[in-house]
Amino acid sequence: MTLSSSDGALPEVKADPEFPVNRGQMCIKGFTSAALLEHEARLHTPLMRDERGALVPVSWEVALDFVAERLMAIRAEHGAEALSAFGSGALTNEKTYLLGKFVRTVLGTSLVDYNGRYCMSSAAAGQNRAFGVDRGMPFPVSDIGETQALLLWGSNCADTMPPIMQWVHRQKEHGKLIVVDPRRTETARLADLHLQLVPGSDLALANGMLFHAIELGLIDEAYVAARTVGFDAVRREVLSYEPARVERLTGISATAMRQAVSWLGQSASSMLLSGRGPEQQSKGADTVVAFTNLMLALGKVGQPHSGYGCITGQGNGQGGREHGQKADQLPGYRYIENAEDRAHVARVWGVAPESLPGKGKSATELVDAIGTPDGPRAMLVFGSNIVVATPRANNARQRMSQLELLVVCDSFLNETAELAHVVLPIAQWAEEEGTMTNLEGRVILRRRAIDAPPGVRSDIDILCQLARRMGHEERFVYPNTEAVFDELRRATAGARADYSGMTYERLGSDNGLFWPCPDTAHAGTPRLFAERFYFDDGKARFHSVPYRAAGELPDQHYPLYFTTGRYKEHYNSGAQTRRVDKLAEAKAEPKLQIHPRLAERLQISEGSQVLVESKRGRVVFRATLSVDIRPDTLFAPFHWGGRLAANVLTNPALDPISRMPEFKVCAVRARRIDGSSELVELFSDPPAPSFVCSPAPEPRASSEPKGKADA
Repeated sequence: MTLSSSDGALPEVKADPEFPVNRGQMCIKGFTSAALLEHEARLHTPLMRDERGALVPVSWEVALDFVAERLMAIRAEHGAEALSAFGSGALTNEKTYLLGKFVRTVLGTSLVDYNGRYCMSSAAAGQNRAFGVDRGMPFPVSDIGETQALLLWGSNCADTMPPIMQWVHRQKEHGKLIVVDPRRTETARLADLHLQLVPGSDLALANGMLFHAIELGLIDEAYVAARTVGFDAVRREVLSYEPARVERLTGISATAMRQAVSWLGQSASSMLLSGRGPEQQSKGADTVVAFTNLMLALGKVGQPHSGYGCITGQGNGQGGREHGQKADQLPGYRYIENAEDRAHVARVWGVAPESLPGKGKSATELVDAIGTPDGPRAMLVFGSNIVVATPRANNARQRMSQLELLVVCDSFLNETAELAHVVLPIAQWAEEEGTMTNLEGRVILRRRAIDAPPGVRSDIDILCQLARRMGHEERFVYPNTEAVFDELRRATAGARADYSGMTYERLGSDNGLFWPCPDTAHAGTPRLFAERFYFDDGKARFHSVPYRAAGELPDQHYPLYFTTGRYKEHYNSGAQTRRVDKLAEAKAEPKLQIHPRLAERLQISEGSQVLVESKRGRVVFRATLSVDIRPDTLFAPFHWGGRLAANVLTNPALDPISRMPEFKVCAVRARRIDGSSELVELFSDPPAPSFVCSPAPEPRASSEPKGKADA
């Protein structure tokens, strides 16, 4: 994108017509993003709790001194594992890298994870098991437009990633489009075949489709023999997925399954792309493996315009999980528990390998550990709105309120910042430079377009200032962001995600470079797997993945499925998009999508207030009736917090491999609410704090906040 402005006018964001990924297209959130740069609610000074418990303005020196002193005091009393950090897929690669380094060398704790755990962790785990490496798409996005058969599984990219739809429209000009989704979304409307499955049954359907591929003789036996290991065991497993069994589990007919598999297997090129639908489940990693099993068996992975990939939404969703803010990883996809990986990164950081802490806790487990005897007592949060984004949101809010020190680095107050002891205002995307890695593995240099307003700082500066105050200045001195990237290059040299051949100069003169890029003469690697996979023998792995039910199924007390997703106008927790007038006016509140037959049975009409309850909590939504959803399923978006938070209902059951929570499936009951008096009775607890900070004189540097935010 480009940013331009005239004197006195709000900067205007435009899509770059020359950039090969979006080619001049952008979503409404991108076009309106400049509204946040000069927004009246933007933070311009640090805030800290005073003796009354109110957030009041303080100087940077006071805020940073206080944070450093409290971190050191808590560590001295309770040990390093009492400290923690929570990152974000919105951070640049440089910030991601530096956060991981800071946590492990300055704080000395293992407790770091990030909101990408709630996004692509199942896809990452599945690809690592199958291919030995995780890159969202192991081919350029433009390949979508060339494939002859495209299967979009659980991705409504027409709403969640509109720029990618130009490639889907091109594909439809000459090929077949299949969409798997419990809802008839805007994307599903375009499909030649829509498989509207029961929520949570994706794994059974994928295994059933491989059964049909075997029965129809579509297995590429030569490819399987030459390029894979383990198919015989998978073949035996999936032969138990007879059409009648799979139809009973999924609601999808044998005829529809055979048609989908025929298009995928008989086409010269075919591609399966998954989204959060099948991944945000307690068996998401196994479901992704079932996808790779299918595409490997058809001989498509690594072939032109073919294979498996996943679609990510966060700006740096790919790079954010590559460089060390995950609980189990070091930069470049190195593993924290691998001795050689630890030794390499320790050399770059100038520390002893044994000084680096081991594997920490995943995002949900990290939050759940707060308030336990051995859990974290302090947390630094960068770019995440944890109390809205976490499943069982009421529990997350209650846990976060127990922290002895909560520091939130953000441009705006959000539901998590309302619980903070210190809020640090940071620069926004247009005000600083850094690199991002998109879903194709393309590393892009984002230049600074405008100056940051007085009073805000970058996350990098915050981390370096805290490191200096905590006695680690010598390893956190960087003249500019490029110096951080150059250190990241050294840390990733020889790793799977090798950035060592990339420089700001190269990235600035090209449309980005694909990793791995091992030296400055290397052109990058747009397509993985053309010749080999990332195992020692170069062969991909099949894995048997038996179907198992969701962590929670409807029963007589909670008879309906509930699933979540996004609106086109909003993003993630909505902390920023809900502040943009154009977006807020278009979607002012979350609506509960309900099928007319179910609505009639529950005596619900368009606009009715509907109480939805799970075992974890209750939310009241306004209903919107639609035949696009299954009669046994309710849907609501998750962009709101407080009493409109869909994640109050969702199930924190975790995938045993990826540690992904089961956002997409839980059991609920619903009924109509009549009148405001019943609402008052249902929600008699005090309302959540508003986004208002009380002004007060700046406290002395020695004063310590005594009150916590009202939980």
